[in-house]
Amino acid sequence: MAEKALVIRKTLAANIKRFREAEGLTQETLAEKTGISAPMMCDIEGCRTWISDKTLASLSAALKVETYRLFIPDKMGNDDATLLAREITQEFLNIQQVYNNDIENILKKRGLC
Repeated sequence: MAEKALVIRKTLAANIKRFREAEGLTQETLAEKTGISAPMMCDIEGCRTWISDKTLASLSAALKVETYRLFIPDKMGNDDATLLAREITQEFLNIQQVYNNDIENILKKRGLC
């Protein structure tokens, strides 16, 4: 559990930095926009501190990004991508089966099958 929490914290810290740089903001400027201190901003990006929900909302607003996007990894590893591809494929097959069953039921009701 602690490992997952660390991954989430690292992802959040990296994304705040990435979106800050994309907006052309310094840590100091972002800190001013969100009402936190510059050292606190440094600690957030350095993954040395956790943030409150209020600070999270302020950061996402200042960065012009939906809050949930701060928790999505920028890049997936090969294992993650493979797992995701398998999950998508399985979901597609499930949808396809439901669709085929629905078509078959419609055809049966109309006496066409």
